[in-house]
Amino acid sequence: MAAWRANQITELGQTHPPDRRARPDKPALLPPRSLPRRRITAGTAGRVVILHTIAHIEVNAIDLAFDMAYRFVEQSLLKDFYIDWLGVADDEARHFIMLSDRLAQMGAAYGDLPAHDGLWRAADATKDDLLAQLAIAPLVLEARGLDVTPAMIEKLTNAGDPESNAALGIIMTDEVGHVAVGKRWFDYVCGLGRLDPVSSWHRLVTTYFHGDLKPPFNIAARRAAKFSAAFHGPLADRNDLVAPTR
Repeated sequence: MAAWRANQITELGQTHPPDRRARPDKPALLPPRSLPRRRITAGTAGRVVILHTIAHIEVNAIDLAFDMAYRFVEQSLLKDFYIDWLGVADDEARHFIMLSDRLAQMGAAYGDLPAHDGLWRAADATKDDLLAQLAIAPLVLEARGLDVTPAMIEKLTNAGDPESNAALGIIMTDEVGHVAVGKRWFDYVCGLGRLDPVSSWHRLVTTYFHGDLKPPFNIAARRAAKFSAAFHGPLADRNDLVAPTR
């Protein structure tokens, strides 16, 4: 990263990325329904579960950001595209280190608990389509983090865990920027093909994301990322309220 930012790397390679990235032996990957419920309680065990879950998300986020940076190198996008995604990967690595340190303080470690592979599988489905990967990885998967993190922070506050709370606050702030990066490049690629961003996103999410976009949405954070309700609103479950969260 330092060499790239210092312009010591002047040419982009042409090596095609592997279909499956390298992974550590742990954690064991199980079906999502087999995992323990993520409940934040006053006791340590419940908070370890939630922090381990977020740490696993960050591991996948590192992989997804690097994958975005080099999977589409043959398309000769603007250099800023690669700079942006390498920067996102750098942030995600820093998040993982923060969470790993916090888990260690609580007598645990990443890999102690099982996890699932849903995030990577969702992005892997779009590996041959840059616009689809931009639609799913940052604008569905990362954007969901904007929606759920404020409630986690509030629960950690109520559980008397200011250290974990502080880590999630930093992650939340950075993730707004990551969604903004995804939105900026999604709009850019749509512009290259003279496509309407909103209808294109709806089409791609309907095609590639096999899940629901569930309210409530963090409207303030999504607006800060320039990701308006025109995108998620029409695909949300209209039986629920689309409400702002702090």
